[in-house]
Amino acid sequence: MALRPFKRSASSPDLLSVAILDSLSEAILVVDHNRLIHYANLSAEQFFGAGRARLVGHPLDEFVPEDTPLFSLLEQVEASGGAVAENGITLASPRIGSRFCALRLSPVADSDGLVAVSLVEQTIARNIDRQMSHRSAARSVSALAAMLAHEVKNPLSGIRGAAQLLEQSVPDSDRELTSLICEETDRIVALVDRMEAFADGRPIDRGPINIHQVLNHVRRLSENGFGKGVRFVETYDPSLPEVHGDRDQLIQVFLNLVKNACEALGEGEREIELSTAFRHGLRLAVPGQQARVNLPLVVSVRDNGSGVSDEIRAHLFDAFVTNKPTGTGLGLALVAKIINDHGGAIEFDSAPGRTTFRVMLPMQLSQAAP
Repeated sequence: MALRPFKRSASSPDLLSVAILDSLSEAILVVDHNRLIHYANLSAEQFFGAGRARLVGHPLDEFVPEDTPLFSLLEQVEASGGAVAENGITLASPRIGSRFCALRLSPVADSDGLVAVSLVEQTIARNIDRQMSHRSAARSVSALAAMLAHEVKNPLSGIRGAAQLLEQSVPDSDRELTSLICEETDRIVALVDRMEAFADGRPIDRGPINIHQVLNHVRRLSENGFGKGVRFVETYDPSLPEVHGDRDQLIQVFLNLVKNACEALGEGEREIELSTAFRHGLRLAVPGQQARVNLPLVVSVRDNGSGVSDEIRAHLFDAFVTNKPTGTGLGLALVAKIINDHGGAIEFDSAPGRTTFRVMLPMQLSQAAP
């Protein structure tokens, strides 16, 4: 079906109009009564993960399922001839994942049935309270770690020393028990050592970091270790500016996320996608600074595993929360703390076959001290 050309006022915007539309942070589409897409701005390309050439001329239901409220809102606009708006709409599909949005639809003047659709993603705003919970959880774990390091490790050292002395005087048949005491003591010390990472309150030595170099390092480590046999897909924005952060700590963050993703994969095709993008995001205060900063740098880790169980979704970043038989539940809690220390935010959405963790970070500004 050939697309009917727009009238000049609606479909052939001059260069300034195109630049204005592309500068908007909300995704803008123009669709006709057959639900064919006639126009998409730059934010719409980012929203749907497809280029303008892939969007324009194609049916809207290739990107959004027909049973979503967007299609019923289109019908309302056509029936009433007026604009409609709806907040708190979830758009979900394998292509875009699950997006929490505000929708604004209005008829295009002098266009014979064209409708302009504005999609404003509210996922980040909805998850800001969750991010504050992550920070609270990290602070609680920090206090617990400091207490454990002081109150537990010293007595454990005495217990292990006493067990070693006993081992010299007990019969051979009982030495298995003293060895067990030593092994369990070492295991507890190792756990406390991991907890001590939360108690480190020293300021982060931040500087300009190429996040793609960090991700490439993480991928190489993963492919030669726990990620053997996993297909890694890289979808990077080569124009992304540098992150204002600590390289070693960011490596730890994404290594933990990739390791969790690998452990969630089942049989069959095992795939993890690492992607980066520049998007207008929320603003948060960086620890130690009064100014609030933008978090436009988005790094995503997506896997095609079984997804996060409903039982632990609400507390996924809390310490000791895990569904792994041998897990300690500290990996994601440490991730939340490091991202918090960087003044960033982390969120996730999960469904069987598609789980995505998104880390939003501040970019390196020219006036920022290296």
